Amino acid sequence: MVRTLIQCDFDGTITEEDEAFLLLDAYADGDWRKILAEYREGKISVGQFNSRAFAMIKTDKQTLVDFVRRTVKVRPGFAELVSLCRRSSFRFIVVSNGLDFYIKEVLKDISSENIEVCAAQTWFNPGGLEVKYIGPDGHQLNDGFKEAYTRSFLNQGYCVVYVGNGPSDMPSVRLAHRVFAIGELLELCRNTNLNCMPFTDLKDVVSGLEKET
Repeated sequence: MVRTLIQCDFDGTITEEDEAFLLLDAYADGDWRKILAEYREGKISVGQFNSRAFAMIKTDKQTLVDFVRRTVKVRPGFAELVSLCRRSSFRFIVVSNGLDFYIKEVLKDISSENIEVCAAQTWFNPGGLEVKYIGPDGHQLNDGFKEAYTRSFLNQGYCVVYVGNGPSDMPSVRLAHRVFAIGELLELCRNTNLNCMPFTDLKDVVSGLEKET
């Protein structure tokens, strides 16, 4: 029997906005968007972007957590998606380029703290946040974080369903058995003729999955 795994992005997918960008806008001491432009132009990896950008934040953890709690908007349908996965014995795992501390706080606040999370590990230092991506083999990665986990899940024999919203999801999308897309990811899939199902809220993902269960 083939096992199904839902690999889901966090910022802009489970949430309606990118909390990492909101944090950087609010607290980064420097022009973090210049570094973002370098990443989007392919000059640096996502790991290099986050290391340099988040080093500009020297704020304490509790202040950042409080900010996320005030600003986060969870996309409708998330609870229903998690419930479907539990009923259907689908493995649900968040794999995100975002930071582990705020992802786990948001999930805890909506009573979903038991969900598996793979994201940038975060250390709070006086000189700025330190972030590292650790791959499924336990080694640090500077790029290809989401893709590394997708390949690991496939090697374990899972049928991977991918849910995401942005350009960094594309390497995983090319590997997944089925894709649900919104935002920039949806546009990229359409421009490159990759099959995907568009969604507006996560109830659309639930409906799409229910048709095949």
